[in-house]
Amino acid sequence: MVPNHETVIILDFGGQYTQLIARRVRELGVYSEIVPFNTSVEEIKRKNPRGLILSGGPASVYEEGAPHPDPGTLDMGVPVLGICYGAQLLAYFLGGEVKPSSRREYGYSEVKTIAESRLLAGVPSPMKAWMSHGDYLSRPPEGFTITAATDAAIGAVESVERNLYGVQFHPEVAHTPYGKDILRNFLTGVCQLRCDWTMASFIETTVEDIRRRVGNGRAVCGLSGGVDSSVAAALVARAIGDRQTCIFVDTGLLRKNEFEEVIEAYREMGLHVVGVAAGERFLTKLACVADPERKRKIIGNEFIEVFQEEARRLGEVEFLVQGTLYPDVIESVSVKGPSAVIKSHHNVGGLPEKMHLKLIEPLRELFKDEVRRVGRALGLPEEIVSRHPFPGPGLAVRILGEVTADRVALLQEADKIVIEELRRADLYDKVWQAFAVLLPVSTVGVMGDNRTYENAIAIRAVDSLDGMTADWARLDWEALQRMSSRIVSEVRGVNRVVYDISSKPPSTIEWE
Repeated sequence: MVPNHETVIILDFGGQYTQLIARRVRELGVYSEIVPFNTSVEEIKRKNPRGLILSGGPASVYEEGAPHPDPGTLDMGVPVLGICYGAQLLAYFLGGEVKPSSRREYGYSEVKTIAESRLLAGVPSPMKAWMSHGDYLSRPPEGFTITAATDAAIGAVESVERNLYGVQFHPEVAHTPYGKDILRNFLTGVCQLRCDWTMASFIETTVEDIRRRVGNGRAVCGLSGGVDSSVAAALVARAIGDRQTCIFVDTGLLRKNEFEEVIEAYREMGLHVVGVAAGERFLTKLACVADPERKRKIIGNEFIEVFQEEARRLGEVEFLVQGTLYPDVIESVSVKGPSAVIKSHHNVGGLPEKMHLKLIEPLRELFKDEVRRVGRALGLPEEIVSRHPFPGPGLAVRILGEVTADRVALLQEADKIVIEELRRADLYDKVWQAFAVLLPVSTVGVMGDNRTYENAIAIRAVDSLDGMTADWARLDWEALQRMSSRIVSEVRGVNRVVYDISSKPPSTIEWE
């Protein structure tokens, strides 16, 4: 947990909007942290929260195996806000009543304030709110006031005396226009918080924490060229200066000219960087390998070998810097047990243990948009801060099938055109991520008077907030046309371009 900041803890009951709650609370200037629903009261108390939020969830409070919190959670003496399933839990534990609804509410509902309310102060009545529930709160616990209602159900309840509040709707989603005002009322009016969580304050406390941890020691950082590792390195550099050495490995799977351009950018940032050209090593290991998970493991293992070799040359090093983000942390702590492995994690596993290093993860409390704000506050160049996410295994997971030097070079050229045309159309900063994929098929085409049988390229562009979910980007057709025309004309060996219109879920952002 980030030190010296007022904290609100969010208990996760498996709701699809749990991360949104955390993001909204942070946007309002309060540090928030998500923990599993079954976290003990003792563990929650160690985090010294000034407020608790119980998230929504898909279960019924009465069903067998439904997620229930430690019973002492509601008796900690801090304000509690239950959202949807969280509000129903308040009723369940405190003697109210929850029933299956004969008229389920999904989507917009009109909520009317029917009693004076600290939580709903200043919001209009009626107001639109987003509902997503099957059960409903039919009778509040004794001592609670019904403060809002819809035509079908109780909309909000509160016990000012006990500092307990519940809403049946979802204030965290954009579909509830005054939801942010309601959350602000909880944070400032109920919890009496200062709302002083800013990126400037984060930098100050994080730099102090790194200095305290590292002392006179030394650190090594594996740079990828992406925003996460770059910002992590910049934070550590601000704390300990040249006692951090950054290693940037060219796996041969980077974008065209990326190694040279990024090394130069890092040196202009004042980072102490060692560049390692190791492309041939990686391509040799990847020969004849088509399985995507094997590719990831081969690349991860080879990276460890290269990284260890370079790190040994540095002498005694105690710490390893990684750009782990908060969504990575959340995904590693599933609400109902270990999550299924979709793909190997992009942070290289095994390094801290093999090299007997202690981890420094200065960004592990942040979402991606917060990382970019930290980067700008640190004065990093915009070409680093605004870069699209790039997978740890590089172009290997955008080349479906075997990875060869020729196929890498072909994809580099196609990808370069996609990025150039995005920038030309002023679209680069308007999408989360865009790239080209080399497909493992050849298709028939006609070029001039000749029949061709050559490669197909897919273009992928998505809109997202943090990569957890994503929708395909509705790119300008003329920009897509220019991409297609240039790729077929300029990239020898390609005669067809397609556009991926799949969302996550059910698809992933990357193709492998």
